[in-house]
Amino acid sequence: MSDQAMKRVGLVGCGARALDHLASYRGLAGTQVVACCAPSPRRRDPFAAEHGLKAYADPAEMIRAESLDVVHLITGPESRIALMTLVSDLGVPFCVVEKPIAIGVAGWRALCELSEKTSTVFATCHQLRWYDTLCRIRDAAQAGEFGELQSVDFSAGMTLAGQGTHLLHYARSLVGDPLVKRISATAQGWDTSDGYHPAPLGTRAELEFDNGITATWVSGPDAPRCGDPDVVWQHMRIGIRGSRGHAEYQEFARWHIQTESRRAEGDFGGFEHAKVINRAGQQNLYADMLRGESPTGLPETLHEWKVVLALYTSALAGRPIDLDGFVPDDDLIERMQQRSA
Repeated sequence: MSDQAMKRVGLVGCGARALDHLASYRGLAGTQVVACCAPSPRRRDPFAAEHGLKAYADPAEMIRAESLDVVHLITGPESRIALMTLVSDLGVPFCVVEKPIAIGVAGWRALCELSEKTSTVFATCHQLRWYDTLCRIRDAAQAGEFGELQSVDFSAGMTLAGQGTHLLHYARSLVGDPLVKRISATAQGWDTSDGYHPAPLGTRAELEFDNGITATWVSGPDAPRCGDPDVVWQHMRIGIRGSRGHAEYQEFARWHIQTESRRAEGDFGGFEHAKVINRAGQQNLYADMLRGESPTGLPETLHEWKVVLALYTSALAGRPIDLDGFVPDDDLIERMQQRSA
Protein backbone atom coordinates (compact mmCIF):
# COMPACT_ATOMS: atom_id res chain seq x y z
CA MET A 1 0.00 0.00 0.00
CA SER A 2 1.34 3.45 -0.90
CA ASP A 3 2.10 6.10 1.69
CA GLN A 4 -0.75 8.21 0.30
CA ALA A 5 -3.39 5.46 0.53
CA MET A 6 -5.94 5.23 3.32
CA LYS A 7 -4.40 3.44 6.32
CA ARG A 8 -6.54 0.53 7.52
CA VAL A 9 -6.74 0.35 11.34
CA GLY A 10 -7.77 -2.51 13.62
CA LEU A 11 -8.47 -2.19 17.35
CA VAL A 12 -7.56 -4.98 19.77
CA GLY A 13 -9.74 -4.38 22.81
CA CYS A 14 -13.32 -3.09 22.83
CA GLY A 15 -13.61 -1.48 26.26
CA ALA A 16 -14.31 2.12 27.20
CA ARG A 17 -10.99 3.46 25.89
CA ALA A 18 -11.57 1.87 22.49
CA LEU A 19 -14.43 4.30 21.85
CA ASP A 20 -12.19 7.31 22.45
CA HIS A 21 -9.47 5.99 20.15
CA LEU A 22 -12.03 5.12 17.49
CA ALA A 23 -13.26 8.72 17.51
CA SER A 24 -9.68 10.01 17.29
CA TYR A 25 -8.87 7.89 14.23
CA ARG A 26 -12.12 8.92 12.57
CA GLY A 27 -11.13 12.54 13.04
CA LEU A 28 -7.70 12.01 11.44
CA ALA A 29 -7.49 12.27 7.66
CA GLY A 30 -6.00 9.22 5.96
CA THR A 31 -7.05 6.58 8.49
CA GLN A 32 -10.04 4.24 8.54
CA VAL A 33 -10.89 1.89 11.42
CA VAL A 34 -12.22 -1.25 9.74
CA ALA A 35 -12.22 -3.95 12.43
CA CYS A 36 -12.12 -4.69 16.14
CA CYS A 37 -11.13 -7.70 18.19
CA ALA A 38 -11.86 -8.99 21.69
CA PRO A 39 -12.28 -12.49 23.15
CA SER A 40 -15.66 -11.70 24.70
CA PRO A 41 -18.59 -11.54 22.24
CA ARG A 42 -20.61 -9.61 24.82
CA ARG A 43 -18.16 -6.73 24.50
CA ARG A 44 -16.96 -7.23 20.93
CA ASP A 45 -20.17 -7.73 18.94
CA PRO A 46 -22.20 -4.73 20.21
CA PHE A 47 -19.17 -2.45 19.74
CA ALA A 48 -18.66 -3.66 16.17
CA ALA A 49 -22.35 -3.40 15.30
CA GLU A 50 -22.72 0.10 16.71
CA HIS A 51 -19.70 1.48 14.88
CA GLY A 52 -19.83 -0.42 11.60
CA LEU A 53 -16.76 -2.57 12.15
CA LYS A 54 -16.03 -6.19 11.37
CA ALA A 55 -15.67 -8.21 14.60
CA TYR A 56 -13.03 -10.83 15.33
CA ALA A 57 -12.23 -13.03 18.32
CA ASP A 58 -8.65 -13.75 17.18
CA PRO A 59 -6.23 -10.87 16.54
CA ALA A 60 -4.11 -12.92 14.11
CA GLU A 61 -7.20 -13.68 12.02
CA MET A 62 -8.16 -10.00 12.02
CA ILE A 63 -4.70 -8.87 10.91
CA ARG A 64 -4.49 -11.43 8.10
CA ALA A 65 -8.04 -10.97 6.83
CA GLU A 66 -8.08 -7.17 6.90
CA SER A 67 -4.57 -6.38 5.57
CA LEU A 68 -4.13 -3.86 8.37
CA ASP A 69 -1.66 -0.99 8.27
CA VAL A 70 -2.16 -0.06 11.94
CA VAL A 71 -3.04 -2.16 14.97
CA HIS A 72 -3.94 -0.36 18.20
CA LEU A 73 -3.55 -2.51 21.32
CA ILE A 74 -6.08 -1.31 23.90
CA THR A 75 -5.53 -4.15 26.36
CA GLY A 76 -4.22 -4.79 29.84
CA PRO A 77 -0.45 -4.96 30.39
CA GLU A 78 -0.47 -8.73 30.89
CA SER A 79 -1.21 -9.35 27.19
CA ARG A 80 0.82 -6.62 25.51
CA ILE A 81 4.10 -8.49 25.01
CA ALA A 82 2.48 -11.39 23.16
CA LEU A 83 0.33 -9.07 21.07
CA MET A 84 3.23 -6.79 20.12
CA THR A 85 5.21 -9.86 19.08
CA LEU A 86 2.27 -11.11 17.01
CA VAL A 87 1.87 -7.74 15.29
CA SER A 88 5.57 -7.70 14.45
CA ASP A 89 5.65 -11.32 13.25
CA LEU A 90 2.71 -10.66 10.91
CA GLY A 91 4.44 -7.64 9.41
CA VAL A 92 2.01 -4.90 10.44
CA PRO A 93 3.70 -1.58 9.57
CA PHE A 94 2.46 0.43 12.58
CA CYS A 95 1.27 -0.34 16.10
CA VAL A 96 0.06 1.89 18.95
CA VAL A 97 0.38 0.46 22.47
CA GLU A 98 -1.17 1.62 25.72
CA LYS A 99 1.10 2.33 28.67
CA PRO A 100 2.96 0.91 30.48
CA ILE A 101 4.11 -1.56 27.85
CA ALA A 102 5.77 -3.74 30.51
CA ILE A 103 5.23 -4.39 34.21
CA GLY A 104 8.35 -6.37 35.07
CA VAL A 105 11.77 -7.57 33.96
CA ALA A 106 10.79 -10.48 31.70
CA GLY A 107 8.48 -8.34 29.59
CA TRP A 108 11.10 -5.62 29.27
CA ARG A 109 13.72 -8.17 28.15
CA ALA A 110 11.34 -9.65 25.57
CA LEU A 111 10.60 -6.22 24.14
CA CYS A 112 14.30 -5.32 24.01
CA GLU A 113 14.80 -8.42 21.86
CA LEU A 114 11.80 -7.49 19.72
CA SER A 115 13.13 -3.96 19.26
CA GLU A 116 16.35 -5.33 17.76
CA LYS A 117 14.61 -7.25 14.97
CA THR A 118 11.18 -5.75 14.28
CA SER A 119 10.26 -3.72 11.21
CA THR A 120 7.04 -2.51 12.86
CA VAL A 121 6.99 1.12 13.98
CA PHE A 122 5.64 1.09 17.54
CA ALA A 123 4.34 4.14 19.39
CA THR A 124 3.38 4.24 23.06
CA CYS A 125 0.21 6.24 23.66
CA HIS A 126 1.71 9.16 25.58
CA GLN A 127 -0.86 11.58 24.18
CA LEU A 128 -0.35 14.19 26.93
CA ARG A 129 2.93 15.08 25.24
CA TRP A 130 0.83 17.14 22.79
CA TYR A 131 -1.43 18.80 25.38
CA ASP A 132 -1.66 22.54 24.84
CA THR A 133 -0.16 23.51 28.21
CA LEU A 134 2.78 21.12 27.95
CA CYS A 135 3.42 22.36 24.40
CA ARG A 136 3.34 25.96 25.68
CA ILE A 137 5.93 25.21 28.36
CA ARG A 138 8.08 23.12 26.02
CA ASP A 139 8.07 25.87 23.37
CA ALA A 140 9.16 28.42 26.00
CA ALA A 141 11.98 26.13 27.14
CA GLN A 142 13.17 25.50 23.57
CA ALA A 143 13.11 29.25 22.89
CA GLY A 144 15.44 29.82 25.85
CA GLU A 145 12.92 31.81 27.89
CA PHE A 146 13.93 30.03 31.10
CA GLY A 147 17.63 30.49 30.44
CA GLU A 148 19.83 27.48 31.01
CA LEU A 149 17.62 24.61 32.19
CA GLN A 150 18.79 23.32 35.55
CA SER A 151 16.26 21.00 37.17
CA VAL A 152 12.88 19.34 36.86
CA ASP A 153 10.66 17.90 39.58
CA PHE A 154 7.69 15.71 38.85
CA SER A 155 5.18 13.72 40.87
CA ALA A 156 2.01 11.65 40.66
CA GLY A 157 -0.48 10.19 43.09
CA MET A 158 -0.46 6.72 41.56
CA THR A 159 2.35 4.17 41.72
CA LEU A 160 5.19 3.82 39.23
CA ALA A 161 3.32 1.04 37.42
CA GLY A 162 0.21 3.20 37.26
CA GLN A 163 1.61 6.57 36.14
CA GLY A 164 5.39 6.30 36.38
CA THR A 165 6.44 6.01 32.75
CA HIS A 166 3.69 8.45 31.72
CA LEU A 167 5.15 11.10 33.98
CA LEU A 168 8.80 10.37 33.19
CA HIS A 169 8.10 10.71 29.48
CA TYR A 170 6.32 14.05 29.84
CA ALA A 171 9.03 15.42 32.14
CA ARG A 172 11.76 14.41 29.70
CA SER A 173 9.84 16.03 26.85
CA LEU A 174 10.01 19.45 28.55
CA VAL A 175 13.80 19.44 28.89
CA GLY A 176 14.95 18.07 25.54
CA ASP A 177 14.13 14.34 25.87
CA PRO A 178 17.43 13.50 27.61
CA LEU A 179 18.26 9.97 28.70
CA VAL A 180 18.57 9.19 32.40
CA LYS A 181 22.22 8.70 33.34
CA ARG A 182 21.96 7.83 37.06
CA ILE A 183 19.24 7.27 39.63
CA SER A 184 19.14 7.00 43.42
CA ALA A 185 15.88 5.94 45.04
CA THR A 186 13.90 4.77 48.05
CA ALA A 187 10.66 2.80 48.11
CA GLN A 188 8.14 1.81 50.73
CA GLY A 189 5.15 -0.49 51.00
CA TRP A 190 3.48 -2.50 48.27
CA ASP A 191 0.31 -1.61 46.40
CA THR A 192 -2.20 -4.42 46.82
CA SER A 193 -5.11 -2.60 45.15
CA ASP A 194 -4.21 -3.45 41.53
CA GLY A 195 -2.92 -6.89 40.63
CA TYR A 196 -2.33 -5.85 37.00
CA HIS A 197 0.18 -3.11 37.90
CA PRO A 198 2.51 -4.46 40.64
CA ALA A 199 4.56 -1.71 42.27
CA PRO A 200 5.73 -0.24 45.57
CA LEU A 201 3.13 1.94 47.25
CA GLY A 202 5.42 4.96 47.22
CA THR A 203 8.80 5.91 45.74
CA ARG A 204 11.16 8.87 45.71
CA ALA A 205 14.10 9.24 43.33
CA GLU A 206 16.86 11.66 42.39
CA LEU A 207 17.89 11.52 38.73
CA GLU A 208 20.73 12.84 36.60
CA PHE A 209 20.06 13.26 32.88
CA ASP A 210 22.75 13.00 30.25
CA ASN A 211 22.37 16.71 29.41
CA GLY A 212 23.34 17.73 32.97
CA ILE A 213 19.83 18.48 34.24
CA THR A 214 18.87 16.96 37.60
CA ALA A 215 15.43 15.80 38.69
CA THR A 216 13.33 14.75 41.68
CA TRP A 217 10.58 12.17 41.10
CA VAL A 218 7.91 11.25 43.67
CA SER A 219 5.11 8.72 43.22
CA GLY A 220 2.39 7.57 45.59
CA PRO A 221 0.92 8.98 48.80
CA ASP A 222 3.80 11.40 49.46
CA ALA A 223 3.29 13.19 46.13
CA PRO A 224 1.73 16.68 46.35
CA ARG A 225 -2.02 16.78 45.75
CA CYS A 226 -3.13 19.22 43.06
CA GLY A 227 -6.39 17.73 41.74
CA ASP A 228 -9.36 16.21 43.56
CA PRO A 229 -7.82 14.82 46.78
CA ASP A 230 -10.19 11.84 46.64
CA VAL A 231 -9.16 10.81 43.09
CA VAL A 232 -5.71 9.23 43.03
CA TRP A 233 -5.01 9.73 39.30
CA GLN A 234 -5.57 13.51 39.27
CA HIS A 235 -2.22 14.61 40.70
CA MET A 236 0.33 14.43 37.88
CA ARG A 237 2.47 17.55 37.93
CA ILE A 238 5.80 18.73 36.48
CA GLY A 239 7.91 21.74 37.40
CA ILE A 240 10.98 22.95 35.50
CA ARG A 241 13.49 25.57 36.56
CA GLY A 242 16.15 27.46 34.65
CA SER A 243 18.57 30.30 35.28
CA ARG A 244 16.01 32.92 34.22
CA GLY A 245 12.61 31.44 34.98
CA HIS A 246 10.43 28.49 35.87
CA ALA A 247 7.15 26.80 34.98
CA GLU A 248 4.73 24.26 36.44
CA TYR A 249 2.12 22.01 34.86
CA GLN A 250 -0.65 20.36 36.91
CA GLU A 251 -2.75 18.02 34.79
CA PHE A 252 -6.08 18.75 36.49
CA ALA A 253 -5.41 22.09 38.19
CA ARG A 254 -3.18 25.09 37.42
CA TRP A 255 -0.23 25.95 35.22
CA HIS A 256 2.13 28.90 35.04
CA ILE A 257 5.13 30.22 33.13
CA GLN A 258 7.38 32.78 34.84
CA THR A 259 10.32 34.35 33.01
CA GLU A 260 12.21 37.62 33.27
CA SER A 261 9.93 39.18 30.66
CA ARG A 262 6.49 37.69 31.27
CA ARG A 263 4.12 35.68 33.41
CA ALA A 264 1.38 33.49 31.98
CA GLU A 265 -0.96 31.26 33.94
CA GLY A 266 -4.29 29.49 33.84
CA ASP A 267 -6.20 26.37 34.79
CA PHE A 268 -6.64 23.08 32.95
CA GLY A 269 -9.81 24.27 31.25
CA GLY A 270 -12.27 21.77 32.68
CA PHE A 271 -12.98 18.16 31.84
CA GLU A 272 -14.70 18.85 28.51
CA HIS A 273 -11.64 20.77 27.34
CA ALA A 274 -9.46 17.92 28.60
CA LYS A 275 -11.41 15.49 26.40
CA VAL A 276 -10.90 17.70 23.36
CA ILE A 277 -7.15 18.11 23.81
CA ASN A 278 -6.80 14.42 24.71
CA ARG A 279 -8.28 13.52 21.34
CA ALA A 280 -6.07 16.07 19.58
CA GLY A 281 -3.06 14.62 21.38
CA GLN A 282 -3.94 11.13 20.19
CA GLN A 283 -4.27 12.36 16.62
CA ASN A 284 -0.87 14.08 16.77
CA LEU A 285 0.65 10.88 18.12
CA TYR A 286 -0.88 8.78 15.31
CA ALA A 287 0.20 11.28 12.65
CA ASP A 288 3.81 11.38 13.90
CA MET A 289 3.91 7.58 13.97
CA LEU A 290 2.59 7.28 10.41
CA ARG A 291 5.39 9.63 9.29
CA GLY A 292 7.91 7.41 11.09
CA GLU A 293 8.80 10.25 13.47
CA SER A 294 7.34 9.03 16.75
CA PRO A 295 9.00 10.49 19.88
CA THR A 296 7.19 7.78 21.87
CA GLY A 297 8.72 4.87 19.96
CA LEU A 298 9.90 1.55 21.34
CA PRO A 299 13.53 2.55 22.11
CA GLU A 300 12.35 5.58 24.11
CA THR A 301 9.71 3.57 25.94
CA LEU A 302 12.14 0.77 26.78
CA HIS A 303 14.57 3.31 28.22
CA GLU A 304 11.81 4.70 30.44
CA TRP A 305 10.90 1.27 31.80
CA LYS A 306 14.60 0.51 32.30
CA VAL A 307 14.71 3.63 34.50
CA VAL A 308 11.87 2.20 36.62
CA LEU A 309 13.76 -1.09 36.99
CA ALA A 310 16.92 0.82 37.95
CA LEU A 311 14.89 2.76 40.51
CA TYR A 312 13.74 -0.50 42.10
CA THR A 313 17.30 -1.82 42.09
CA SER A 314 18.59 1.35 43.74
CA ALA A 315 15.94 1.12 46.45
CA LEU A 316 16.90 -2.48 47.19
CA ALA A 317 20.66 -1.92 47.08
CA GLY A 318 20.67 1.42 48.89
CA ARG A 319 22.99 3.04 46.35
CA PRO A 320 22.82 4.97 43.07
CA ILE A 321 22.53 3.00 39.83
CA ASP A 322 24.22 4.04 36.59
CA LEU A 323 21.95 3.30 33.62
CA ASP A 324 24.83 2.65 31.23
CA GLY A 325 25.41 -1.10 31.36
CA PHE A 326 22.64 -1.69 33.90
CA VAL A 327 21.09 -5.17 33.68
CA PRO A 328 18.17 -5.85 36.05
CA ASP A 329 17.93 -9.12 37.95
CA ASP A 330 15.24 -11.51 36.77
CA ASP A 331 13.63 -11.68 40.23
CA LEU A 332 13.72 -7.92 40.86
CA ILE A 333 9.95 -7.39 41.17
CA GLU A 334 9.55 -10.43 43.43
CA ARG A 335 12.34 -9.20 45.72
CA MET A 336 10.77 -5.76 45.92
CA GLN A 337 7.46 -7.30 46.88
CA GLN A 338 9.03 -9.61 49.47
CA ARG A 339 10.92 -6.74 51.07
CA SER A 340 7.69 -4.79 51.42
CA ALA A 341 5.60 -7.66 52.77
